[in-house]
Amino acid sequence: MATEECDGCGAAVPIAGGIANLWNTNPRSSGGMTLEFEDGTEHFLCYSCIERLPDYPTEEDVEELGGEA
Repeated sequence: MATEECDGCGAAVPIAGGIANLWNTNPRSSGGMTLEFEDGTEHFLCYSCIERLPDYPTEEDVEELGGEA
């Protein structure tokens, strides 16, 4: 399964889908998602970091997450 680094905490987050997950007898779901903010920035975040964001996040809010997960 592929991984991508969380822009908030830097953790390696599993990304589901693709051919590798198709033939797996124990499929795993994604551990995060890419969010596009109103300020025009886009960030891949793990679910733990997403939960810690304020209602209308900005790029500065993602920078403040910095390894606290």
